[in-house]
Amino acid sequence: MFSGAKTNIQLFLLNPVLIACIFSWFCAQFIKTVVKLFYGQVHSFKQLFELMFWRTGGLPSSHSSLVSCLCTTIGFRSGINSDIFVLAFCFMLITMRDALGVRRANGIQARRLNEIVKILNEKGMSDFKFLKEVQGHSPMEVFIGCLLGFFIGLAFSVL
Repeated sequence: MFSGAKTNIQLFLLNPVLIACIFSWFCAQFIKTVVKLFYGQVHSFKQLFELMFWRTGGLPSSHSSLVSCLCTTIGFRSGINSDIFVLAFCFMLITMRDALGVRRANGIQARRLNEIVKILNEKGMSDFKFLKEVQGHSPMEVFIGCLLGFFIGLAFSVL
């Protein structure tokens, strides 16, 4: 019984779609980190680690890269007329729309609220804590992430 489970886990971890998606996400995070390093925006090892493995926002969008890679590899493996491709495509559109819209708007709103809180705190009118400013993406960041994911998915599918 356990050998079958081990085989399923191994098959899952060796799935070319999963490997392509992880590689796509990792490449986007790596590029984002190199860009930040180039512009001198990394000041500690902790910041470098967060950028490489966790931080969101910036060029390219790792979310867009991952979902476009997923969509591309599924399209090649299952066909663009398959139900699973349609699901992946819709998931891609929702994810990219969210990166451009909701997350970006939340970040802008949090930044403005933090400006108000700073003024109120300086005047002694409040002791509010600052909100986390979740950074969304610009259209170019999402587009570049989408292209990166497409080409990585294409490479994993045809090579």
